[in-house]
Amino acid sequence: MFPVHRPRRLRSSTQLRRMVQENVVTTSDLVYPLFAVPGEGIAQEVKSMPGVYQLSIDKIVEEAKEVYELGIPAVILFGIPAEKDIEATGAWHDHGIVQDASRAVKEAVPDLVVIVDTCLCEYTSHGHCGYLETGDLTGRVLNDPTLELLKKTAVSQAKAGADIIAPSGMMDGFVKAIREGLDEGGFEDLPILSYAAKYSSAYYGPFRDAADSAPQFGDRRTYQMDPANSREAIKEIALDMAEGADMLMVKPALAYMDIIWQVKQACNLPVAAYNVSGEYSMIKAAALNGWVDEEKVVMETMMSFKRSGADLILTYHAKDVARWLHG
Repeated sequence: MFPVHRPRRLRSSTQLRRMVQENVVTTSDLVYPLFAVPGEGIAQEVKSMPGVYQLSIDKIVEEAKEVYELGIPAVILFGIPAEKDIEATGAWHDHGIVQDASRAVKEAVPDLVVIVDTCLCEYTSHGHCGYLETGDLTGRVLNDPTLELLKKTAVSQAKAGADIIAPSGMMDGFVKAIREGLDEGGFEDLPILSYAAKYSSAYYGPFRDAADSAPQFGDRRTYQMDPANSREAIKEIALDMAEGADMLMVKPALAYMDIIWQVKQACNLPVAAYNVSGEYSMIKAAALNGWVDEEKVVMETMMSFKRSGADLILTYHAKDVARWLHG
């Protein structure tokens, strides 16, 4: 007769628990989002995201240096332009806000990986992620004309020094179009991190304050995924892999860990989880009210993403996590 196994034998001390720990969160897992705005000396806190700021490029550079010193390998840049129009000119202009921020960061911290969000919603006057049908107030975006703008945007970002292009608009064929544009522009070695399974989520609310990107009418359900669907996520990642994606993202993360797990099982590419603004703000609000232990809840959340299969975690908690890991 075999002896009865007692799982608690392996939990009896800190060192023993460390030895048998199945997942580990490290600073190498983290990506820190930054929001660039025109001007100088600007650090405007986002009211719905305590501790997160809209930053002018000089302040973005300061943040980038701090991020690098903390051991975080990458940032992802979002931009809020001075002016918006129906063609999202600020997204693909050679001196758009993200392009200029990318140059400044790469000059100041060459070894920091700069990921750029490749989307149009921050730059369009209507807040949608591409061209709209004339007179259509439902938010129905024209797919193929939008691909041309995304291609122009990605090439412009590549010329500005971006290390990774991250298209997030959920247009059909966007990875293929961007890959073609990058290759034609001489950027064959530049990787694409696709927002492959991006859901139409209520968790994005605070981000739209930070990025000034709320739709002026309608919503994004005609192009972002239905939260009820999981098989569709696997279809989306298969398409993106076939079109040349190098990494895949699931967004949001906390309410979609089953999707992260399924995507990880279905592919052999690195998988990123975006711990989005609403997830961040709920923890911050609870912590500020003394309802939860912020460090313990955040670290448990990060570990849950790793356990579900995430290789990378985009999170507004990144700097705090790095400090806690350093002790």
